[in-house]
Amino acid sequence: MEQQLQQLKEEALKKIQDASDVKELNDVRVAYLGKKGPITDLLKGMGKLPAEERPKMGALVNVVRETVTEALESRMTLLEEAAIQAQLENESIDVTLPGRPAPAGNHHPLTRVVEEIEDFFISMGYEIAEGPEVEKDYYNFEALNLPKGHPARDMQDSFYISEDILLRTHTSPVQARTMEAKKGEAIKIICPGKVYRRDNDDATHSHQFTQIEGLVVGENIRMSDLKGTLDLFAKKMFGADREIRLRPSFFPFTEPSVEMDISCFKCGGAGCNVCKKTGWIEILGAGMVHPNVLKMAGYDPSVVTGFAFGMGPERIAMLKYGVEDIRHFYTNDIRFISQFNRTEA
Repeated sequence: MEQQLQQLKEEALKKIQDASDVKELNDVRVAYLGKKGPITDLLKGMGKLPAEERPKMGALVNVVRETVTEALESRMTLLEEAAIQAQLENESIDVTLPGRPAPAGNHHPLTRVVEEIEDFFISMGYEIAEGPEVEKDYYNFEALNLPKGHPARDMQDSFYISEDILLRTHTSPVQARTMEAKKGEAIKIICPGKVYRRDNDDATHSHQFTQIEGLVVGENIRMSDLKGTLDLFAKKMFGADREIRLRPSFFPFTEPSVEMDISCFKCGGAGCNVCKKTGWIEILGAGMVHPNVLKMAGYDPSVVTGFAFGMGPERIAMLKYGVEDIRHFYTNDIRFISQFNRTEA
């Protein structure tokens, strides 16, 4: 039996040494140390030996098994390292190749216009105020001098979630909320954000669009302050030679109310297709804050006054960049967005 063990050991060690990969080595392990292997058979046959021989033969079998196991582990380590090295060589990266730069995106034209407007008013000391897009009827209408049943509500046909909750139709609710929170303090804010109105989408209308409104409240705020602010804004956005004109209008939350036009930046006032041969382009609406709005927010209209204005960045972007259809801003067509150089001022 000793001779048989010696022969098994030498045979196993040779096959271990000759194994060229991990799979072949695993086959050797199963063949010699598996449940049906010869070394296991020898251990199972120990009971047939005379009692006096069992300790000696058991020790010899264990030595052979340990020797074969150690050889298997040592060879397995070498083969695994060789396999890893071969994989690294086959999958190596040529670091001398030029990199593949990721294409840089552009600012969306609406984002650029909104940020330009924000930067202008921030430079004049305004703060940016924001509010919820899902709004209460009270702040969207009633706090702005539009009680239930007021005919002017029809101008802002709306998406109602319940009788008292709707998607805001303008950012004016932010003004109402800010005045209510300030409790009589002076205010100087702009309110950018998305608004919603039930409208048929076409080249100049959308059921969802952006709006920026402004509000100044304090002592001795006059119509001349509003005009001067809007004049500076027009020159900043459309060029230093732009002129403005204010036309009487109606908004329930301002009195008096005006529409502001700018002289056409394409024809200089001579008349063209952009200004519809009038020489003027309508830009925004504005006015002095209605005394009722001030009262509902906790201000004394005999002490403080204010002005407000509202504009649509889509309209300004369309004029500024010559975009003919408002739907281009929302269709996510990369061909449209890529026309706007991100480094432009």
